[in-house]
Amino acid sequence: MPEPSPTSVTRVRRGRFLRLGAALLVLLGVAGYLTVQYLTGGTGVPKCTVVSGRGDGASYEFTAEQAVNAATITAVGTNRGMPERAVTIALATALQESALRNIRHGDRDSLGLFQQRPSQGWGTETEIMDPTYAAGEFYEHLDKVTDYERLPLTVAAQRVQRSGFPDAYAKHEPDATLLAAALTGRAAATLTCEGRPDVRTGGAEAVRAALVRDFGREVFQEAGAAVAATPSATPSAVPSTEVSGSGDTRTVTVPVPRTGVAGGGERQRGWALAHWAVANSSALHVERVSYAGRAWTAGNTRSEWRDEDSGSRNATGEVRIVTGQ
Repeated sequence: MPEPSPTSVTRVRRGRFLRLGAALLVLLGVAGYLTVQYLTGGTGVPKCTVVSGRGDGASYEFTAEQAVNAATITAVGTNRGMPERAVTIALATALQESALRNIRHGDRDSLGLFQQRPSQGWGTETEIMDPTYAAGEFYEHLDKVTDYERLPLTVAAQRVQRSGFPDAYAKHEPDATLLAAALTGRAAATLTCEGRPDVRTGGAEAVRAALVRDFGREVFQEAGAAVAATPSATPSAVPSTEVSGSGDTRTVTVPVPRTGVAGGGERQRGWALAHWAVANSSALHVERVSYAGRAWTAGNTRSEWRDEDSGSRNATGEVRIVTGQ
């Protein structure tokens, strides 16, 4: 049998290289697609949108998972009496470090929303993976930064984080500013989510447990609501949902104090609670939130806030959260 010519051998090798190159491109494409789906939540996953309260057209779209974490970070900050600027710094930091996702991996032993490291004294792995704990630790360190409110955001964040990329936080400031304005309640009716009304998880008890987790048990006592005080904020320690006169066990009513927290008034506190509920709508099967004559309903057109009918208009003294169970 005659040996193959050098030309034919070259063609075979070239063909193999082309096939290998094509296969590599396909794999890279699949990997890129999966990465995007992983980071964004994928097609069909409920999305949330926050818009500027100034009417300048600025907006930011994010996933329901990110919304839950952003709401927790904000609630922890306001409960500590931290100003809106502190919340903005915290949100921008979490956007950079984890894309507002509670991840179990990172550089060396970094974990969670803020990529805190157990080896550097931030807490145990279990503690750091608790968003409420992680946010509290961030604020505790931020509060020790002299004049952090007057510093550029990236400088303040870096003094807490000690990151290898100290300038990276600045690019998230516009989005973090929108989120902070909405979730602290300063910008009313600016946060909406698509919701997921067909989910069969969550319910009224889960809503109450999550409120206690993020705001503390005082959230049901702020306007004199009768809730037995206990040292635990676990779901088992949360009182049962009260049954209204109509037998409705799906509605959680959250009192709004006349004097708000962290420098805000009654309406700001009310909108903070209302936006929190919307941000948690997919996770907790929330179907409707109403406050101050406005209502959000899961799955309606653009999930926008709409004026309530005069007969069902809710006052500023309470936020009503209606669940699917």
